Amino acid sequence: MSIEVLPSREALDTLDWAKGDGLLPVVVQDADSLAVLMLGYATAESLALTLETGHMTFYSRSKQRLWTKGESSGNVLAVVAVRVDCDRDTLLVTARPAGPTCHTGSESCFAQAPGNFLGQLDALVREREQQRPANSYTTSLFEQGIRRIAQKVGEEGVETALAGVVQDDAALLGESADLLFHLTVLLRARGLSLQDAVEVLVARHAK
Repeated sequence: MSIEVLPSREALDTLDWAKGDGLLPVVVQDADSLAVLMLGYATAESLALTLETGHMTFYSRSKQRLWTKGESSGNVLAVVAVRVDCDRDTLLVTARPAGPTCHTGSESCFAQAPGNFLGQLDALVREREQQRPANSYTTSLFEQGIRRIAQKVGEEGVETALAGVVQDDAALLGESADLLFHLTVLLRARGLSLQDAVEVLVARHAK
């Protein structure tokens, strides 16, 4: 399947608007957890506004007008990327929600939407770094500074290696989980994310 990130409003003309009488279905996915958040519809006008503002704007079939998600609740969808399917008649939007996406108060309009837990962890660590809640182990790591965080990654790395040689599977999995967590914190302390590391792997795989 050929996909692309729409770079500009000029790219709108290449989409197949005729098939859906001027409407394209839009699947919205959480940029961090990869959970499917909702399904909406876009017109050329609403998509152009989305690209201009960075907030997802749909066409409401019930209200018969443009509708920016969160215009009343404040739970906007900050768009990260807009991709097109192979037939150029469906959009996949990755976004970061400012609150619950569903009008029921749920994170997703789909019950028990599957997601990527590492993405959820990455988002939680980012939130901890920004808000620094009291009595949080993650907060204490950030407040101790990057040298201490890096030291913890080193310690967990050694413990993981030793578990791989002399301990059972449960111990190896436990140490691996600790390593992944502290690595996530270290990356965030440097202004990076797990997704940034994943993208390096993707680029290497493509070679």
